[in-house]
Amino acid sequence: MGVFSWIILGLLAGALAKWLMPGDDGGGWIATMGLGIGGAFVGGWVGAFIGLGPATGVNIGSLVTATLGAFILLFIYNKFIR
Repeated sequence: MGVFSWIILGLLAGALAKWLMPGDDGGGWIATMGLGIGGAFVGGWVGAFIGLGPATGVNIGSLVTATLGAFILLFIYNKFIR
């Protein structure tokens, strides 16, 4: 998947992770979207590393992987900010 696709997917994943994360996050939407983009890259890398194969476009599997990556980064971010 191209970098542009991961950025778009990351924006969606960041919004979804923000919606799923319980509690009040200190970062706001812009920080969350940045974490979503980073989470998309992290999720894609981890997915390829554990053998899920390379992502081939924007689909449900890619969105789930990116959202999990964004959720992990958002969790880590919240632990260090508080």
